[in-house]
Amino acid sequence: MTCNSKDNTQYVENIRIVLVNTSHTGNIGSAARAMKTMGLSQLVLVDPVSAPDGKSIALAAGAGDVLANAKIVSTLSEAVAGCGLVIGTSARSRTLSWPMLEPRGCGEKMISELPNYPVALVFGRENNGLSNDELQLCQFHVCIPANPDYSSLNLAAAVQTLCYELRMAYLNLSRSQHPENHPEDTEYPLVEDLEGFYSHLEQTLIKTNFIIAKHPGMVIAKLRRLYNRARPETQELNILRGILASVDKYIKNREQ
Repeated sequence: MTCNSKDNTQYVENIRIVLVNTSHTGNIGSAARAMKTMGLSQLVLVDPVSAPDGKSIALAAGAGDVLANAKIVSTLSEAVAGCGLVIGTSARSRTLSWPMLEPRGCGEKMISELPNYPVALVFGRENNGLSNDELQLCQFHVCIPANPDYSSLNLAAAVQTLCYELRMAYLNLSRSQHPENHPEDTEYPLVEDLEGFYSHLEQTLIKTNFIIAKHPGMVIAKLRRLYNRARPETQELNILRGILASVDKYIKNREQ
């Protein structure tokens, strides 16, 4: 990626900063300011407790255009629709571990895949972050390695930190002329395609009695983790869907 107007447009327009259920409108304004400082403009608000207000505008400090153009949606699925890479922020240890990135690696990964499709960076609630269901919509999680004795990082500060890493990754890649630093040409499935696969997989496993519909346990969550860690390419996902379709057809023929 060389530093030209087209690349800058991709950087500005194809990176979504998603805030989930934000309770303090001032944090929305501060996040908008952090975004604009780092050259980003696509802010998506998922079910905010309150819409941006005067306090948001005051703390945006000149980034009112980012606030004015912010998209408000009801669910995280809507916010990340059409994205090929979704990374969620997580500060807590989870029962089910997930592929993790550090801030620098997060920025580099998002920028490297930016030419292929929109990408999203998701931030959770001020008090308890993202839910497990929301985190399962993300291929990777990112954690800011704060002081373990005092890891109380404000939402806007977290947005600023990760937007800075995105900016630095973009600038470093733009300056580089080495072929090995060029973005990958690999095509990965969009969020909707992955969710369709997971739904198909669950239904097939129910048909084969591998899991019980009313008591699926942790099987599906662990399979999500497995496939997110493996991160199948679009063609590979099509093969997996084909295998499931073949199993479904076999079961249907046996029942006739």
